[in-house]
Amino acid sequence: MLSFAIVVPTRNRPADIRKLLDNLIIQSVYADQLVIVDSSDVGQEDVIDEYRDLSVEYYRYEGEPSAAAQRNAGLDFLRDDIDLVCFVDDDIFFQPDAIKVMIDFWRSADSSVCGAAFNLSEPDVSSRGVFKYSRLADWLGLYRRQPGAVAKSGWHSRLGQVPVDTDVEWLISGASVWRREVFREHRFDAFFQGYSYLEDLDFSYGVSRTCRLVVVAGARFEHHHHHRDLDANWYKRFGRMEVLNRLYIVRKYQLSVWRCYLGLGIRFFQTLLQAIKPGNRVLLSRAQGNLAGFWDSIKGSA
Repeated sequence: MLSFAIVVPTRNRPADIRKLLDNLIIQSVYADQLVIVDSSDVGQEDVIDEYRDLSVEYYRYEGEPSAAAQRNAGLDFLRDDIDLVCFVDDDIFFQPDAIKVMIDFWRSADSSVCGAAFNLSEPDVSSRGVFKYSRLADWLGLYRRQPGAVAKSGWHSRLGQVPVDTDVEWLISGASVWRREVFREHRFDAFFQGYSYLEDLDFSYGVSRTCRLVVVAGARFEHHHHHRDLDANWYKRFGRMEVLNRLYIVRKYQLSVWRCYLGLGIRFFQTLLQAIKPGNRVLLSRAQGNLAGFWDSIKGSA
């Protein structure tokens, strides 16, 4: 029998944690160990006490809040007998049999598989730009159209909703399961602090270079995005991260730097056009952040 643990990083979301734990209670299979790593301003022990039946292990994280760092911390609390590690974000909702389907997949998976993701059951409402999905973008190595692929530019295509179990080159972190032995050589990179943008691409793509990653079609989930008011300053910081984090991954895995800059440049002009037409100051701040990222990347490589 395979034993598995669930590790949940969270911060200042008591309502989301309640919803997640309510969801885990209705699953047909329970985790052998459930670890919550909390970086909230105020501890959430009172929330955890409501779910004694799940035998939750609750740990306060005192470092800089970061989903990537908190997942790493959660690994250090795992029991020695755990075979599989499931990372779950606090705004995930699993279908009632999703975890059972996932564990059944692992029981029959061969040793070449080291990571698997749950299958997003929501329709893909992302913008499908004409250029991104064109043959020219594919030929230039800027983007690959198949789900879960990573182009030479470092750009990754969305996983979306898959109809059958599908091999991919990267996995989302917030609803994924990994063989325990993966973490003997791989951890989430400390570079991705704070908002942790692209930390899932960085981690999973690194693992995929030595073994298989799969999206399990029958293990379905929904991502109930936690919405908050994001001001222009946040978008400016995000715009800078868009550039620096992508370039970091490209350089780390020796992908094509010039293709990455080209893709980032196209993304910048798209954001700028979207900002100018309706006079969207938030998008304008994102474009300003992109420019700051370009400048910082040039200074850093000089």
